[in-house]
This record gives sequence, C-alpha cells and structure tokens, in this order.
Amino acid sequence: MSLPQSLIRIPASFGRVLRGLSFGVCFAWLAPCLLLPAAAAQPATPALHGRRGAAAAHRALRERMRMRRVEAARRHRRRTAHAHHRMRRQVVYRHLVHRHPVHHPARRHHLGVSRRVHAAGLAVDARSAYVVDVDSGAVLLRKRADVVRPIASLTKLMLASVVLDSHPSMSQVIRITDDDIDRLKWSRSRLEPGMAFTRRELLNLALMSSENRAAHALARLYPGGVAACVAAMNRKARQLGMLHTIYLDPTGLNPGNRSTAADLTRLVRAAAAYPLIREFTTDRSRRVVARGETLMYRNTDHLVTDGWHLELQKTGFINESGHCLILDGHMDGHHVVVVLLGDPGGYADFADAEHIRVWLGREPGSAFAALKPDAARPGQG
Repeated sequence: MSLPQSLIRIPASFGRVLRGLSFGVCFAWLAPCLLLPAAAAQPATPALHGRRGAAAAHRALRERMRMRRVEAARRHRRRTAHAHHRMRRQVVYRHLVHRHPVHHPARRHHLGVSRRVHAAGLAVDARSAYVVDVDSGAVLLRKRADVVRPIASLTKLMLASVVLDSHPSMSQVIRITDDDIDRLKWSRSRLEPGMAFTRRELLNLALMSSENRAAHALARLYPGGVAACVAAMNRKARQLGMLHTIYLDPTGLNPGNRSTAADLTRLVRAAAAYPLIREFTTDRSRRVVARGETLMYRNTDHLVTDGWHLELQKTGFINESGHCLILDGHMDGHHVVVVLLGDPGGYADFADAEHIRVWLGREPGSAFAALKPDAARPGQG
C-alpha cells in the first residue's frame, strides 16, 4: 500500500533549516582553527587574557630582575678582584714591615731613608713634630709644634697617670660591662661584657695594645666615675703646664681630645716617672685569660721589638688625628723624646721615626754632632 505523495514530500522550509544547522556545525568546528593563530600572535596582557596574561607578565618581570642580579654580581666580582689584589699588595708590605724593621738596611731605599742627611734640616711627613734632648733640654727638631691637633690614644698616657695617682688596688677584679662599649666610633674589641680582669691587666692592655674597653673600664672605676676621671686628667694637664691641651673622654676616641706636640713632651716626661707606665708601654705581648679563653695581645708599636732602646712609647690613631707616635728612649747615647702628630700613612709615623734616628746619628752636620761635637765617635760619618 503506497502513501500519498502529499504525505512524503519534505517542505522547503525544513530543508533550509537543515542546511542552516549543517553550516553552523561546520563553523563551530572551523572557528577555533581560524582564531587560535591570531590569538597567539597578540601580546599576552592581563587585560586580554586574564590570569594567563598576568602570569606571563610576572615571568617577564622575574627574568628582568634575574638579569639585573647577574649584572650586579658581575660588577661585584670585578670590584672584589681589584680590592683583593690591592689587599695582597698591602699584606705583603705589612709583612715586610714586621720582618724587616724600618731601620733595617734592606728597607732604607724603599722608605727613602738616606744614609746622609742634609745639614739644613729634615723633612718629615707628620703634620707636627717635636724632638727634644732630655739631658740638655735642646730642641733638636720642631715642626708646627704649637698647633693644636687631635691626639687619639695618646690620651691613655694621661689616663694611666691619674689612675695611678689615685693609688688603687692593682689586684682588684673589674668586670667589663655594656657601658664600656664604644658607641662613638664603634671600634672593635675582644673584651666582651661579662669578662673580668684585674686592674693591672686592664692597664697593661690599655697602654700596650691601646684597648679602648680596658681604658674605659679603668675610668669607670675611678673614684667618682668617668666624669671625675676626665676632670682629673684636665687638672693634671694644667699642673704640668700643658696649656693647649683638653680631654673630653678617657680613651682618645673623641676627636675633641686635643693637644700640641710641645705639650705632649711634658706629658711624656711626667708619665715616664711611673714604673708601671714604662713597663706596660714597652711590653711586647701579653696573654690574659677570661672565661677559660686565652687572649693574646701584642704591642701596637713594633719598634719595641726592633732594637730601639725605648723607655716609653705610645701610638694613636683615629681618622681625625692621623697616625700619632710618642717615643722616649736612647738614640746614639742621647736620651731624646720624639712626638709625631698627624702622619698620613699606616707606617709613615714609624718611617718618620727612622728618618729622625738616622738624622740624629753621628754623621757630619747631624743634630747630635752640633749639640756635642766632641762626642762623635771615631770613624763614623
């Protein structure tokens, strides 16, 4: 039985619907293939691609920061290599200084120390210099001796004098405290708060190694405290005739501690009257024990080990003062005091001392020869 043609005929509108659906399905499949290359070509920004763009921007930022760190590390290596090269040269130089003293013949040419000095005088690098023959009182060398300058740790000679004037017990145990820490220059120290030493040990370290915490502890235990100690130092300076000298602290770290080379000559002669000051300033080294630990200290002045006949010495340095040096000893049979202030280099003060020693030697035209011409030794020239 066959159906009528009117029942199996597909309407034209339905065919158009089918063709439309087919076209839509094809477009849905082809659209990603057409749009993905264009999307990949656009920059990945947060505005266009949300989280994915933000992550890409973050990765780019991290890469730029990494490259900056790499470049900074490269510059640091170059600077470090240059500094290490300079440090090696300096270490070698310092080693030679200790191995061959400044008066050693092998170093005379290097330091510019001539064997013959012109009779007209002597040029030293120190900003101020004063050399006196103790026995005769004659001034052998004078350079800006009345100019007031910072004196750094040369201060400790006056500190030791007033401490000993108070006649304290040298066996009294003194404990280092936080008050002894240097908060002006933040200088280093191996004396930690809580360590305990006798007053004798602290005085030794203050004079021999210029230990600042030891010096401050001595002033702190002075009758009346640090302020009374500084007042006593200024009072003693006036008694000695040091009219251009002032002390603001007991260690010398304060650049307001000032004096002249001529004034310090008076201090040297007064300090030399104390046997402990003479002994401690010329000690070569000292071991002290604290908390079961042995600490080794050496003299800041290597001239005490280099054949100089010293009765007293003291070094000093802060940036404002330059390198300072005091020597009280015997040179070529004469008792002399040497004061040097404001030397520019690390070993310039020791080199100046050697220049002076050569200049004071028994050579024609030397200061000693002019002082006592008949005392020159035969065969020296």
